[in-house]
Amino acid sequence: MKVFRADYVFPVNADPIKNGVVAVDDDGRIVSVSNQHLPDNLPIIQLEGIICPGFVNTHCHLELSHLLGKITPRKGLIAFIKGIQAVRGADPAAITEAAIKADHDMYENGIVAVGDICNSNITVPIKAKSKIHYHSFSEVFSFQPSKARESFDKAVALAGEFKPGSSSVTPHSPYSVSKELYKLIKQYSDAADKNLLSIHNQESEEENKFFRYRTGEFLDLYAHFGIDISHFKSQARNSVQTIVPLLSKKPEVLLVHNSCTNLKDIYFIKRFDKKVHFCFCPGANLYIENKLPKIELFIDQGFNLTLGTDSLASNTKLCILHEMRLIQEKFPAITIERLISWATLNGARFLGIDDEKGSLEPGKAPGLNLITGLDGLRITAETKVKRLI
Repeated sequence: MKVFRADYVFPVNADPIKNGVVAVDDDGRIVSVSNQHLPDNLPIIQLEGIICPGFVNTHCHLELSHLLGKITPRKGLIAFIKGIQAVRGADPAAITEAAIKADHDMYENGIVAVGDICNSNITVPIKAKSKIHYHSFSEVFSFQPSKARESFDKAVALAGEFKPGSSSVTPHSPYSVSKELYKLIKQYSDAADKNLLSIHNQESEEENKFFRYRTGEFLDLYAHFGIDISHFKSQARNSVQTIVPLLSKKPEVLLVHNSCTNLKDIYFIKRFDKKVHFCFCPGANLYIENKLPKIELFIDQGFNLTLGTDSLASNTKLCILHEMRLIQEKFPAITIERLISWATLNGARFLGIDDEKGSLEPGKAPGLNLITGLDGLRITAETKVKRLI
């Protein structure tokens, strides 16, 4: 057994403990969390900083790790999508090598679980050997109604390749999935025991412009890829308001990015009996659009808020602490206590692994992270994370 004492222990399911003590058995399971003195025969490892559970990264694209530094930053979503398609193809060995390194780096950065978007089976063997828990989202695309069934069947088959690991079938985004395809996903979700959804949402104002008025840069994007959109009519409302009524009531739904989600969108979502969570990926938002979501709008609205890194195509590192730092720099009123809950228990709740991860409770094996280099309880440029367990 190992016993750690730190300036603060953040159990997450309870208030932070000053001069807290965490005891962990040889299997990494929490034995106790307290501020009490333990028996003298137990050696205590004294640490400076905050001890918290391992981080949960609810949005990543492991298979895009080979694209680090390949896409020009801050050119906007449309240019980013074109850039991804232009350079995505690579030697399988290079893709695998980069993904293995990214998996290792996430582990070293204190990440214990990842919600990972997949368009191929190349990461199957990596995840089977990883120390990280993965949920693989088999992502389905097709904005053309005639291709809905073909695209859906491929996604279902891909999800099966990640078994016995955790996997599900998910739509990519409002602008890349037709209503016919959403209907198939709804039917599938209604029938499945568990089919988590993770949807890229409102990364750019161009997305809302396209749905409201059928104008803007998305018209050029569809033309660039030769996609017939003659069936699509302007919806007179934002993209998320268009797709939420199309979703099943049964699965947990993660809306990712939300850079251009406004208060009317949030109130619209609250009108529906859907299990919606939100994920913020500030590093990717700044890399692609140089714009952050209005995160303060989402706080205390009754939604589960989580954090993600997105991919190395749209970020410089896969580190949840880095995402926390970016948020606190822009939104200083958001406390580290709140950020740690987003980075741990909230992510575990969405992935359905909160019985094991996300909080320091006896019997759980959530991993232990040590956060150092703080200014009081503020994250700084010198703040680092170290995995303890």
